[in-house]
Amino acid sequence: MDRTKVKTSVISGKNIVKTFGETKVLNEITIDIYEGDFTVIMGTSGSGKSTLLYCLSGMEQATGGTVVCGDQPVTGASEKALTKLRADKFGFVFQKTHLVSNLTLYENIVMSGLIGSGLEEKDVRKRARELAAQMNLQEAADRLPSQVSGGEAQRAAVARAVMGNPAILFADEPTGALNKANTKEVLNLFTDLHGKGQTILLVTHDKEAALRGNRIIYIEDGQVISELTLSEYGKEKEAREKKLAAWLEGLGW
Repeated sequence: MDRTKVKTSVISGKNIVKTFGETKVLNEITIDIYEGDFTVIMGTSGSGKSTLLYCLSGMEQATGGTVVCGDQPVTGASEKALTKLRADKFGFVFQKTHLVSNLTLYENIVMSGLIGSGLEEKDVRKRARELAAQMNLQEAADRLPSQVSGGEAQRAAVARAVMGNPAILFADEPTGALNKANTKEVLNLFTDLHGKGQTILLVTHDKEAALRGNRIIYIEDGQVISELTLSEYGKEKEAREKKLAAWLEGLGW
């Protein structure tokens, strides 16, 4: 993918403030998430990284400042407008998969398509099977969430999230509850999606996950304090790892 072109902002936040009671969690953050980037937000526990993701996606309303997606406002938008925005342009993956327990993995993916993709049912079912294959879920697709591994459930959650071809995929600690093998599978999936042009915003505290991104943003006490640009994953592996390690060490990680 050619990243030398002028970047287009998918989500733009200006002077974002978020308070809970008397506690200010986000302190006038200004940030753009660019089309085609794999952006990673890092920071210590309580730094505000997940809250920032929630405010950018409209899952939480900012206390102050503005967030827009293209020309559509996120801050101050009605719940009806936000629901449509999420259905049309956003995909979400969390640490917990939130799969419907009495539906198979395939049915969970299909349900997402029927709600938000705008496709006819036959096309939704076809795309759901294609995504299940892409996520290496052929054998698990017709099982219930309780009958599959954590990695399989999370891969199904990713398939569900990208069913509608979202403009941006939000991921909040998606590998936090997975073992090493399943973590690698899910991260490989994110890398594959990014390689095909998917814009991703990932919140993580894990260096291995962060290495999948090409842009790393570090938050401390509700403010952006540093940013790092990396080459594409798969290129200059050792140099990328050293660059990230040195940067994090300099930040006191």
